[in-house]
Order: sequence, then C-alpha cells, then structure tokens
Amino acid sequence: MIADFTIPSSLIPGRIVYLSDTDFTFLRMLFNSVISWYFKKRIQQVEYGIQNPVEVQVNLWRKLLMQGRKTEFGKANGFESIQTIDDYRNNIPIHNYDSLKPYIARIMRGEQGLIWPSEIKWFAKSSGTTSDKSKFIPVSFEALDECQFRGARDLMTIYCHNNPGTKIFEGKSLMIGGSHEVNRLDSDSYYGDLSAVMMNNLPFWVNLLRTPKPEIALMPNWETKLEKMAQSTQNVDVTSISGVPTWTMILMNRLIEMKGADSILDIWPNLELYMHGGVGFTPYRQPFSKLIPSSSMNYMETYNASEGFFGIQDSMNKESDMLLMMDYGIYYEFMPMSEYGKEYPMTKTLEEVEEGVNYALIITTNAGLWRYTVGDTIQFTSLKPYRFRITGRTKLFINAFGEELMIDNAEQAMAEACRETNAQVRDYTAAPVYLHDGDAGAHQWLIEFEQYPDDMSVFEQLLDERLKAANSDYEAKRSGNLALQHPRIEVCKEGTFYQWMKQRGKLGGQHKVPRLSNDRKIVEEILTLVGKHSEI
Repeated sequence: MIADFTIPSSLIPGRIVYLSDTDFTFLRMLFNSVISWYFKKRIQQVEYGIQNPVEVQVNLWRKLLMQGRKTEFGKANGFESIQTIDDYRNNIPIHNYDSLKPYIARIMRGEQGLIWPSEIKWFAKSSGTTSDKSKFIPVSFEALDECQFRGARDLMTIYCHNNPGTKIFEGKSLMIGGSHEVNRLDSDSYYGDLSAVMMNNLPFWVNLLRTPKPEIALMPNWETKLEKMAQSTQNVDVTSISGVPTWTMILMNRLIEMKGADSILDIWPNLELYMHGGVGFTPYRQPFSKLIPSSSMNYMETYNASEGFFGIQDSMNKESDMLLMMDYGIYYEFMPMSEYGKEYPMTKTLEEVEEGVNYALIITTNAGLWRYTVGDTIQFTSLKPYRFRITGRTKLFINAFGEELMIDNAEQAMAEACRETNAQVRDYTAAPVYLHDGDAGAHQWLIEFEQYPDDMSVFEQLLDERLKAANSDYEAKRSGNLALQHPRIEVCKEGTFYQWMKQRGKLGGQHKVPRLSNDRKIVEEILTLVGKHSEI
C-alpha cells in the first residue's frame, strides 16, 4: 500500500506558486513510495516461479517451441515433429555463436523470420573475454521486455521486498554502462553493447531515476566519460550504483580525489545499494568496504549477459548465491563439464541437476538462440529454491596439468590470502608455465595491488595453500612439486591492467580482465607491455 501523506497546500492544484524545500522533500518521498509499491507488486509472480520452477520451465519451453516452428531454423530442424523435451535434446544439436552466425548475418542484412518469428532490429555487440572478434547477439522485443527489463525490474522488486523502508528512489541510480554508442546497420537496425541497447529502449520515466545523462553514459571514449561522469554526479544524491566492480572503483576513487573526501559516503551520504555482476565480487569486498565504510550498505549480485538475464541475489546476506529466474523467456539446460568437448554431449534438465556439480549453461531464448552455449559454468548450491553461483567460463580455466582450476577457486583463494595479509587486489590474471627441460610446470600470477601485502612471501604461501584447500585436483598436482611447482607471482605496477585494456580497446562497460587462461597469450601481452621478457 502507498504511504499516507498529507499534501502541502502549495501543491494543491491552482495554488502552486513555488516549490519550497519541504515541498520538494515531500515529492521525493511520494515518488519513492509509489515506485516502491510498483516494484513490490511483482513479488507474487517471482515467488510462483520459486515454488513451481519445473512447471514454469516446461510451459515456457512449449511456448518457445511453438514460436520456433514458424521460423526457417525451426522448419530446417524439424520442430514440427518434436513433442517432448527429450525429443528436443536428442534431435537439436547444441549451438555456439559460430554455428548460428550465418543466420545472424542474414538478419543483420535485413532478413526476418530466420531464428525468431518477430522482427529483430537490435543486436548486442559482445567481444567476449577470450576472443578479439565481435559477436552480435540478436535482441528481440520479447528479449528486451520479458528478459532484460524484467530482470532489472525484479532486481528492484526483490530489494524493496527485503528492505520495506528503503528510500532508494528518493535519489538517483548511477549506471556505469557501456562505452559504445548505438550504431546503425541500415535504415532500421542497430547495434551497440547491451547497456547501450537497453538505454535506447528504456521507458521515458526510467531516466527520471538514473544518472548521468544518456549522452554521458554512452560516450565511446571511456577516459573522457570517466571524467564527465565524476563531474556530473559529484553533487547528485546517488542512492544506488550498478556496474562492473573494477570500473566502479576507478570512478569512486576519482570522485574522492576530486572532492578531497575520506570516503564516497562524504559525497553520496544516502548511498544504500551496489548492484554488481560480470566478475566475482569476493576479491573486491574489502576495497569496497574501505570506499563505502557503512555496515548498512547493501550489495546484490546479478547474472546478466548479452544473451539474457539469468540470476539475481535474492537475499541481503553477503554470502548468498543467486536465484535462477524462471520466467524470463529462457529455457535452461545444464551440461556437466565431464561432457564438455564431446561430439554429442548430454545435458540435464532443471529437475535432473545436482548440487556441487559444474555445469555449462545451455539456453533456448525468445530471441532465437536455440540450445545455445553461453560459455559460462555454474554450480547449484541449493535445489529448493534453485540457487547457484558462477564458477567460471568454459574457456577461462587452467587445466594444463590436470589441475582443473576454476575461477571460483582462484577468487576464493585470492580473497583469503588478501584478508590474512591485509592486502587489496585491483586486478590479476594467471596462466600456466609449461613443462620445460624436465622441470615441473607452474602457474604464473600477474597481480596489481591496491594495497600491498604485509609480507609478500606469506601472501604467496597463503595463495598456494588456499588453492589446495579449494581444489583437490590442484592439491594432488602440487604434491611433492612433481607435476606443479609453487605459484610464481609477478607484481605489476599501478595502471598496468588499465593500459592493457586500453590498448585492446576494452575500457569501461562490461569489459573485464580474464582471470584465468589455459594458454599464455594474455600473460605474454601484459609482460611485453611492461617491458618484461618472459623467461618461460
């Protein structure tokens, strides 16, 4: 229910002369109350998906298949003869971007009805983390409305439900989005990064809630945009922030420097929520608590990508995992990593998954991505409800010696080593050091510190010990230094990773440093950048 307010006489129609400070405060409170009520209305539908996940998913699959029968892809793949989910899994191959690219290229030239029956004129440009080539992910109207926008709305729905006294809508939401402008493919189709696509399709009223202005938020030059964002938001009442942790930290540090403040709360005293995604937040908790020294600050993780919006942290518990969202126009399958690389890999449905198993995420979407591999791996931590955490990328891991080191192992170990040595990490990446002249291999870690460890040798030892504790395969390969030697750490000077990202044209937005690589390409590029020659 909307809160009961007494309307100031100056705001009664026919009597408005000016807005006093009291009137303005009243309007902010009223606006906050109305918007909070609007978001809370959705909570019953969210809870239905939690309580009836298999039913929601099966019904959604039937709807998607019915729509797909109208498309060229559906006709070519015999959708008319598919009656069950087992039929679907057994007869439709798993696709990646390369296998769907011929269809997508034709859509970008103006053809329609190829992979989805409704018109597709928007494409989310994504370079990924392991390829220099751009991907253009089709974004239908349904994908925008029923997935990306619904996910953003549900994020606020869940937050308002968990924080009934929130005043988040009395101020502005700072959105640290992408740095690519929307580009025209032809007279009626466009591409840009996901945040640019969304900003150009947002309802008008959303701009009343956000900052900075779109012309700043979508500036293509990240360094110029960073300064403009700092200048334009330093006197704004920011109550929430959304963005990738790395770029958010850079912006907050710049604001603190500009204002001569001790923390970001000196600039934005009403800040109450940070919404993050894209990279694991564990290594950033300590730096953020220093920048935002408040026990009442809330953090919520999301899992959304160009291909879809998949998960939201539904608890204010800092260690809580994300809830798999069931009614976003996405049908999920889960491929055990033991099947990865097989010609005909087996997948699990929602009711077949188990806790503690690494799965590659396979999706069928309302934008025509049929049994599409996203490239991420997840692990369920609960089945009632279905909560999960991101464990890595199918291509972002180190398994040069059978150690199967995943991103979640690395982030957990890094966070614990930092905590025990009072260190703060700004960025890092790691890669294998291959077997050479009979010597065992190793992992080389390039680390840029925000705050150096009390003792670097202790930090190195703790990182190794925590990796062993997090991963039994790593521990086995480290036994006796026979297959894997002690980690080799290379400390990078401030700005190293920023310069590497800049050199690759990857500043800002959703771009992030790949944490783990199974080859040495990234490590060698960074070593060359800083003038160090690998002795590997």
